[in-house]
Amino acid sequence: MEIKATDVAKLRKMTGAGMMDCKRALVESDGDYEKAKEIIREKGKLVAAKRSDRETTEGSVIAKVSDDKKKAILVCLGCETDFVSQNKEFQTLANAIADIAMKEFPEDLNALKACKINGMTVAEAVTEQTGKSGEKTVIACYEKIEAPFAGSYIHMNGKVATIVGFSKAIGDHDAKEIAMQVTAMNPVSVSKEDCPAEVIEKEMKIYREQIAESGKPAAIADKIAAGKLAKFFKESTLEEQVFVMNDKMTVKEFLKSLDPEVKVLSFKRYSLND
Repeated sequence: MEIKATDVAKLRKMTGAGMMDCKRALVESDGDYEKAKEIIREKGKLVAAKRSDRETTEGSVIAKVSDDKKKAILVCLGCETDFVSQNKEFQTLANAIADIAMKEFPEDLNALKACKINGMTVAEAVTEQTGKSGEKTVIACYEKIEAPFAGSYIHMNGKVATIVGFSKAIGDHDAKEIAMQVTAMNPVSVSKEDCPAEVIEKEMKIYREQIAESGKPAAIADKIAAGKLAKFFKESTLEEQVFVMNDKMTVKEFLKSLDPEVKVLSFKRYSLND
């Protein structure tokens, strides 16, 4: 059967695959478009398997907040190179996945992968993208927040983003500034009270080793370590950090200036560069 250029162009429009991949699929399927589409999907699975050990250090990080400001999602579609991450098809898929995540608000990453998009599951769409680009493509991150009020921020290069949940409504711009703070300063927790025990334990171990090497008396080691830990909390927990938009106050003080009752309940941050 003769495969015409118009046939190839039609299949390319249907699948987004390369011209030669479309032509080979049509030849193999004897011109059957549905079979050709399945061949292209299988090629994607093969490419994905071959590149499963590759690093996905590039991609697109997207944060979205619902219209009622009570839900927020964070999604990263990862790939191997910046060239592919800037491709229109890649960006379209990344945004489509973020849109379906916002709409369906799935419980976790596996649930997101099972959501339907363009007649297939999200997982199948990602695999298909791998076949199109020839690069490993993965959903590197999916996070969500549900709170009385939510804000978000995406850094201009689309490589890092944050979503934040608040105890009550504040201005959109103020919420964005808190999300910018998290994006820029990468705190380990909202406050020292909810700092993970393993983080504190790791820091204290480092401090004790430093003090032991310095030859300071053991009797004052714990006091010195406690001082170092207090400094760590000031630098690494959101509430205690100096507010990047006004270095005359902490984030906690900034929030109090907006509303004495408002608090950050949680945040999620993802960066391709960390």
